[in-house]
Amino acid sequence: MLIAYTRAVSPTLADCELTHLQREPLDVGRAAQEHTAYESLLTRLGAIVRRLPDEPDLPDAVFVEDTAVVLDGIAVITRPGAVSRRPETASTAAVLAAHRPLAQIEEPGTLDGGDVLVCGRRVFVGRSTRTSDAAIEQLAELLRPHDYEVVPVAFGGCLHLKSCVTQVADDLVLLNPAWVDAGVFAGYRAVAVDPTEPNAANALALGGAVIHPAHYPRTQARLEAEGLRVAPVAMTELAKAEAGVTCCSLLVRVG
Repeated sequence: MLIAYTRAVSPTLADCELTHLQREPLDVGRAAQEHTAYESLLTRLGAIVRRLPDEPDLPDAVFVEDTAVVLDGIAVITRPGAVSRRPETASTAAVLAAHRPLAQIEEPGTLDGGDVLVCGRRVFVGRSTRTSDAAIEQLAELLRPHDYEVVPVAFGGCLHLKSCVTQVADDLVLLNPAWVDAGVFAGYRAVAVDPTEPNAANALALGGAVIHPAHYPRTQARLEAEGLRVAPVAMTELAKAEAGVTCCSLLVRVG
């Protein structure tokens, strides 16, 4: 059974943290509609959607992926790089405690779950403005007894590692080669985003399909050319908050 934990869009979303994008008018109501459609798609693809408690005063709280890294045998509660986001982790920890033993990234380390890409037993972790070397070292120590190898990754041009690379099939990653070196992902074939869609590398493989933002049709065509079934979802308002399709859910396999 696969549970997808989500959280409602905060009415304060327009006050979200931004690092690489200019702030522009954001329609929170439309963002909430996009999020509801996203949850419906998760359900259609076989996940059981469960909502974490609302956090109306935390603008970024809808981006639940950043609050934890869930693996076989352990869940690591993060310490987000943005101070305003650290209160988001308490409710995530309370829910995940029912599924996994918990560990915690400790001060001074900072880690956002969006910087963590799990490919089998390798855990690629991006060095970013939100994720520090101290946290990467902590994560490596926490995961070593569980037979995971942590691989630090340099990248640029975007907020999180999974903004520029995601795994879309067992042997395939989708990436922006201008922002991350494909050679880091040895053993995987790489399909590049269309050059006119630099932000199109964030995708979520689920239930025999690949969830992908609908406003990147050229990159979707590249995925389909690889034989993948693409499930497009509207994400234009959420994208103004530097969101992708992975960050709006936290996937937990149970049973």
